Amino acid sequence: MTDNQQEREHGARGDKADQTTEPYDSAVQRALVEAQQQILQFLQHRLGDHDAADEVLQRFSLRALEKASQLHDVRMVRGWLGRILATTIVDHQRETAKRRRREIVIDQTEVENHPVDEELDAAICNCLYRILPTLKAEYADIIWRADILGEPRDRLAASLGTSLNNVTVRLHRGRQALRKRLEEMCRTCPVHGFLDCHCEKAEQFRKAFAEAKAKSAP
Repeated sequence: MTDNQQEREHGARGDKADQTTEPYDSAVQRALVEAQQQILQFLQHRLGDHDAADEVLQRFSLRALEKASQLHDVRMVRGWLGRILATTIVDHQRETAKRRRREIVIDQTEVENHPVDEELDAAICNCLYRILPTLKAEYADIIWRADILGEPRDRLAASLGTSLNNVTVRLHRGRQALRKRLEEMCRTCPVHGFLDCHCEKAEQFRKAFAEAKAKSAP
């Protein structure tokens, strides 16, 4: 059996197995909540205000969900999430300054290209570190090595004893699984728990996301 045939057969078994694990087990739920809490703690430290941190986290999650379909390749997920978080913080600070009637001028290009500092990057990395173990082990391993550590694909293929094409297929499937987890994380309440939370903030978020999704629909 060729590498491609083996990968297709394994993928089919994996897809079926994934379907039988719903609803999510407690370990996955806990990891997604902890990932959200990691970003919330960073925001509380950065902004020095609990309510402001909650607001920015909600905006960040909404933006990430809105833009998830644009992320065709998750190789840059770390930088992608970092830029969304950085620009969300900048936008919040700009709006806060306006509310205080301060004169402030920020070039939109500067906002979009706002640099990701080390502290923010560490928060994103810790978030991903909690999410990756919720994927199948082979997916988590290859994404960590290829996309986070930047290990070349030919070296990955050699160390795994498989073909370059097999590595490419596995990466593609792993990135699809990671994208799904990121979307689930963004819909998770960091205070009350997983996707079925019905607190006021969670309901407000669902409403805002539904409205944004309706606007972006063709």
